[in-house]
Amino acid sequence: MPEKKTKARARKAKREGKAPSTQAGEFVREEMHHKKTGKHRVKNRKQAIAIGLSKARRSGVKVPRKKGASGKRAK
Repeated sequence: MPEKKTKARARKAKREGKAPSTQAGEFVREEMHHKKTGKHRVKNRKQAIAIGLSKARRSGVKVPRKKGASGKRAK
């Protein structure tokens, strides 16, 4: 669950017309902070970024999915 401050910063960025990646950056920033303080035990930096982007998507930020990896189907 994202912190209230993080959600507020993301909403502020949206009001100012910033890009979705900037809005999602607040959630990633929070996750990196959790990683540093030991709140979440993630294996590496990329995993923390993925968790932050996931939280951003669940909070309503229109962040596009990663291209190629999860969009392919077997024929």
